[in-house]
Amino acid sequence: MTAEIMEGIRTIEREKGIEAGTLVAALEDALLAAYKKTPGASRHAEVILDEEGDFRVFSIEIPADLEERLVDEAREAAIDELERIEEETGERQHTLISDADLELDWAQVPEELMVRADATPEGFGRIAAMTAKQVIQQRIREAERMMMYDEYIDRQGEVVTGIVQQAGDRNNVLVDLGRVEALLPRSEQVDGERYEQGSRIKAVITEVRSGTKGPQVILSRRDPELIKTLFELEVPEIADGLVEIRGVAREPGYRSKIAVESHTQGVDPVGACVGPRGSRVRMVVSELRGEKIDIIPWNSEPARFVAKALSPARVREVYIDDDTREATVVVPDDQLALAIGKEGLNARLAARLTGWKVDIQSDTEFAKAEAEAAYAGEDDTQEFSGRCAAMLTNGKRCPNAALPGSHYCGVPAHQELHGTAPPAELPEDDAADEIDEAVAEVITEVAEAEAVLDAIVEDAVAAGQLSVEEGVALEEAIEHAAAEVADEEIAAAVAEEEESPDA
Repeated sequence: MTAEIMEGIRTIEREKGIEAGTLVAALEDALLAAYKKTPGASRHAEVILDEEGDFRVFSIEIPADLEERLVDEAREAAIDELERIEEETGERQHTLISDADLELDWAQVPEELMVRADATPEGFGRIAAMTAKQVIQQRIREAERMMMYDEYIDRQGEVVTGIVQQAGDRNNVLVDLGRVEALLPRSEQVDGERYEQGSRIKAVITEVRSGTKGPQVILSRRDPELIKTLFELEVPEIADGLVEIRGVAREPGYRSKIAVESHTQGVDPVGACVGPRGSRVRMVVSELRGEKIDIIPWNSEPARFVAKALSPARVREVYIDDDTREATVVVPDDQLALAIGKEGLNARLAARLTGWKVDIQSDTEFAKAEAEAAYAGEDDTQEFSGRCAAMLTNGKRCPNAALPGSHYCGVPAHQELHGTAPPAELPEDDAADEIDEAVAEVITEVAEAEAVLDAIVEDAVAAGQLSVEEGVALEEAIEHAAAEVADEEIAAAVAEEEESPDA
């Protein structure tokens, strides 16, 4: 019988991965419990696996006075434990304490005072064998549960793949992870997603609980870590460390924004995540059941980062307040709804991604507020913006300087925006009208040329011929050059009109 048991222990060790020492200790406890049920069993005994591979039972005798003291101490410890449980639960304990069930502190007994004798019965019998079998099976299950708990407790935050086992009740979706069944609760499911039985899904392990039937693993499909891991699986540059995901902002089921940075010159982080013809990001979107993803280039300059975070909307200007961490973003009038997004979703995600409070204003709203701030108050001479507040048809701000006492330039159409007549100091004859028309024509031509150049740059960025950073720099250079050209052309046009005979 002993040879069969030992062979079974070695088999379990190979198949279950449970150490033989754990099983031997469990078997010794089981045999000791079986021995104490036999008639005439010694009060104190132990079961030891001897050198020949046989289990032997040894009775233990100690001096009576020492035994009495150890029993009293063990009884007091048991009573204290029951009282502690009563205080914690508030319920009275009715457990009977028997001296035979008390665990003595054998560490207080010197080895020389112990008298051991071989008390192994002729055979444990059928009851002893069945008791040993039951206890061994229980210990094996406990060891397996502990091993699985130790395995999954270290995997919190990891993305795993499982098969949906039960999806009839959306409040509790069971997912088979192989060795354990995990739970996807309703609070961690994505609105609009359906989990069909037998389908394969990826989810994040958010919590591992220890239960009587094994570890209970809690999964999540809403965790931002899911997007990070999916991109690591699809983008080799991220897995190799060439590209890093600096931040993730997610509204599960609707839209997500990720900020990426390249650590290697020549590697475009956005292009690497998008992939050839969008193949890489398409795989991630497919796994997320159609959730839209915006890939934003990370920038150390807050203004540029906030501007890019509002993608796909185009941003005109960004004003940063470092003290309050607030960013005022100015966008063209036709881009205002796109920048804010449906129910404020785009702006909300941009604020989460950047960590800045974002206030979005249209060009018209900002120009009006700036003009009122520049010229309001008792002291009208304290002016901080001398530029015309009018907006051109291409969405750009008028490059002309504002007239004294006004926040618009001398172009009549711009003066009419504020509901004011042309300033008194301007001549109201035909020559003045010609000058105004010439200035307006120059501004329109420069604005149209600037719009054409901006469109060319945007097409080049979209086609991958220019990086996003190069495109932004080129657009800024175009705007600066257009302002200089406008000033020169306006000066030349005015001079030409003034030299005419009718001026």
